[in-house]
Amino acid sequence: MRIRSLLPLAFGLCFHGWASAEILAMMYYETKSPESLKSLKNPVAPAARKEGIAIVDVDPHSKSFGKIVKDIPLPADLVAHHIFYNHDMSKAYVTALGKPELRVMDMKSKDYAMQTVSIPTCNVGEDVAFSPDHKHWYVSCMGTQSMVVGDVQTNKVLSTIKVAAPYPHGLAVSGAADRTLLTSTVRASDLGDAGEVISAVETSTGKVLGTYKVSKKASPAGEAPVEILFVPNARPAIAYVTNMYGGTLWTASWKPEKKDFEVAQAYDFADLKAGVPLEIYFNKNGSRMYVTTAKPGHLHIFDISSKVGEPKLVKSIPAAEGAHHVAFTKDGKYAFVQNALLNLPGMSDGAVTVVDLQSGTAVASMDTLKNAGLNPNSIVLLPQWNDLMGH
Repeated sequence: MRIRSLLPLAFGLCFHGWASAEILAMMYYETKSPESLKSLKNPVAPAARKEGIAIVDVDPHSKSFGKIVKDIPLPADLVAHHIFYNHDMSKAYVTALGKPELRVMDMKSKDYAMQTVSIPTCNVGEDVAFSPDHKHWYVSCMGTQSMVVGDVQTNKVLSTIKVAAPYPHGLAVSGAADRTLLTSTVRASDLGDAGEVISAVETSTGKVLGTYKVSKKASPAGEAPVEILFVPNARPAIAYVTNMYGGTLWTASWKPEKKDFEVAQAYDFADLKAGVPLEIYFNKNGSRMYVTTAKPGHLHIFDISSKVGEPKLVKSIPAAEGAHHVAFTKDGKYAFVQNALLNLPGMSDGAVTVVDLQSGTAVASMDTLKNAGLNPNSIVLLPQWNDLMGH
């Protein structure tokens, strides 16, 4: 069913060509939970659970701001989760929490043709990363303590690696270190049994190497490290980790002489009274880092130009409850913050906050999905506008 059949015309949705749109975002959406709907002043609940990918004009200066120009329906039981581009943004990879499959969108085709790739050894697919030579993709599987490796050209599954720690979520690959790092987050069924480590795999061989604890607390620390990302072009390699429950940022710094990582705490969000840090992004030259915190909802900008492992806070910009993924324009003008985390009450506002990066302020809120009783759970811009920001 297309989204126009379930949204009132009052929301002004239209399906038209790209000519009048200035910045188009692609967002996976799902029906809000009953608990999340209670927080809305005028809740509108669809008749049945819906999932899909909506392409929306998010330019605050466009006449069609907030208009859905295309809808791509998905199965209502897929529980699609994240959207990741490959290096040239010719393909978009969509992970799923509800089914052992990966969907691959052809971004060069007129209707974004979608291939379904079966990954039977992967339950609760989370993040996707790619090898530096662009030949392989990797999927973290939170429900099966594994990482699936596939071929980019054929999308054939090549191997499944059982990693060293349970609940792998965040996933990052370093060519310089020949290492893939994965976070140990939480049990998918109830978000309990929070982890405290990141796992390491030798990328070239698939050899499981062990873990690094990212906490100063006694075990079990319950930090729930969730996302991890290497700083672009940093030599030696260095990755940042967000501790979802711990409220901190950690670094994993590669030591070439030891062929090993050293971990250290780099920032504590308690100083800002901000909690649940989630996503990480870097600009092209690695001088700026952007981090979201979901409660109460902020986009934080850090300067890492002097010492890459010692972030200096530049500004914290209020977004909305559940601030999660961010899409950035190639010209560095806008950031679009998607505000929803797993349909959790108090962290699922459902809006998209438009941030002017030049002034460092939130300038608009795109509420189309929110007002329709839907949550956007991931956001990227279409390739024409999108900056990968280290991903």
